[in-house]
Amino acid sequence: MSPSIKIVSALGMLTASLGLGGCATKGYVNEQIATVNQRIDGVEQRLQATDGVAQAARSEAQAANAQAQTNTQRIDQLGARVDGVEQRMVEAQRKRPRN
Repeated sequence: MSPSIKIVSALGMLTASLGLGGCATKGYVNEQIATVNQRIDGVEQRLQATDGVAQAARSEAQAANAQAQTNTQRIDQLGARVDGVEQRMVEAQRKRPRN
C-alpha cells in the first residue's frame, strides 16, 4: 500500500468511527446510573451491618479487657497474701523445736 492510500484509509476509519459513536440518550444514562446506585446501596447496607458487628465486638472486647484487669488485680492481691502466709509458715517452722 502506498502512503497516500494508508492516509486515506486511516482518515476514512476515523470519520466512520466518529460518525458511529454518537451520544448516549438520557434514558440509557439514567438506566446505567440506576444500576450503579443499586449496587452502591447494597454495598452501603452491608457496610452498615459490618460496622454494627464491629461495634458490638469492640464493646465486648472492652468489657473483656476490663474484666481481665480486675482479675489481674485480684491475682496480685492473692499472690501477696500467699507470700505472707508462706513467710509465716517458714518462720513458724524455724521456731519449732527439733526433736
